[in-house]
Amino acid sequence: MSTAKVLREQIASLVRQYYREQFSNRTFNPEVDLAHYAGRVFDAEELCNLVDASLDFFLTANRYAEKFEADFADYLGVSDALLVNSGSSANLVALTALTSPKLRDRRLEPGDEVVTVAAGFPTTLAPILQNNLVPVFVDVNLGDYTANSDQLRDAIGPKTRAIMMAHTLGVPFDLDVVTDLAKKHDLWVIEDNCDALGSRYRGRLTGTFGHLATFSFYPAHHITMGEGGAVATNDEQLGRIARSFRDWGRDCYCAGGESNTCGTRFSQQFGTLPHGFDHKYVYSHIGYNLKVTDMQAAIGCAQLDKLPGFIARRRANFDRLMDVLRPYEDRLLLPRALAHSEPSWFGFVVTVREDAGFTRAEMVRFLEANRVETRSLFAGNLLRHPAFQTIPHRIVRDLVNTDIVMRNTFFVGVYPGLDAVRLDHMAGVLGRFLRGERAAGAAV
Repeated sequence: MSTAKVLREQIASLVRQYYREQFSNRTFNPEVDLAHYAGRVFDAEELCNLVDASLDFFLTANRYAEKFEADFADYLGVSDALLVNSGSSANLVALTALTSPKLRDRRLEPGDEVVTVAAGFPTTLAPILQNNLVPVFVDVNLGDYTANSDQLRDAIGPKTRAIMMAHTLGVPFDLDVVTDLAKKHDLWVIEDNCDALGSRYRGRLTGTFGHLATFSFYPAHHITMGEGGAVATNDEQLGRIARSFRDWGRDCYCAGGESNTCGTRFSQQFGTLPHGFDHKYVYSHIGYNLKVTDMQAAIGCAQLDKLPGFIARRRANFDRLMDVLRPYEDRLLLPRALAHSEPSWFGFVVTVREDAGFTRAEMVRFLEANRVETRSLFAGNLLRHPAFQTIPHRIVRDLVNTDIVMRNTFFVGVYPGLDAVRLDHMAGVLGRFLRGERAAGAAV
């Protein structure tokens, strides 16, 4: 065995020892510590992979990135998965791919409409605007917070070319309606699956229904690389186009370290370049550099192995909170999923009813003051934010429920880091408030 290999094994052993000393014995003190809404859950394997990748000193995407892309595509059952540096970049790459001239008369052009919702995260909307497309907003249902199916049908007009929406907080939107509309009107579909890794609809994983799907590996999500995301597709042409936009806009699709995958590196004609110009330096799109480092991918490889257990924990934690809050349905609208769906829950979302006797602000202040972390359902209504008040857009009917979400909705965590002690603390604080205790405690 080489000296370098022996040293790697010694380093790995020390990293495992470091994990045990630094991270494995942390406890939760409900008098001091927060019950977070989300967070990274890891063990020594993530640290070992991270250090192992750093010892290669390749730095940019390499063997771990290739492994993750292959394993993630296998998990989803699709042909292509490509890593990017965030879920937001995944949304940008996926939507921008549909503007490629390589798609000929199917490409999205400025002024084309894309159906979406305003009750969401801004990076689902931003790529639509950044590509000079027009968002068409539909309202959401209360309880599942996904797009209203009747309004989806009404949203389709002569300029509508695509649907791009998120499976909100892990709840699949109505994929029967969306796929039917896509077939009937020849629409592109992008599933923003950033909050829903592991969710299923009619037994099939979300992120596999649309032409493209996006994923986020930020620490709040189902698995993490710190920063990171992915685009997935089962269409070889879309996969190559998406990689092109990720990788500077180049036409070449060789993997790192390869030089002539197509076999015609020096024998093609592109634009007005000289015949045979090096294909590795031909650019067919106005692209970006949105790749990950191999250190991030190394963490992701260890996380992906844990995904089934993470999903099971999220569902179990969700069920525990449902048991706690079900007696208070007269004051809180509790979360639900659409028929035929199995959410991989991102959070436990509630809407305070108008006649509850208290406001969302009062409930959130109490929870936060008693160390239960909360979050709004993202932007509430994107159209009411300064950045989006003057954008070109169309609204189907109205956004009544979206405004209710803005005023009355929030969520708490169900992530795998919430163990029995933390869940007991959350249950106790929720129960105290709902039984009438209103003193918020320490200022927040």
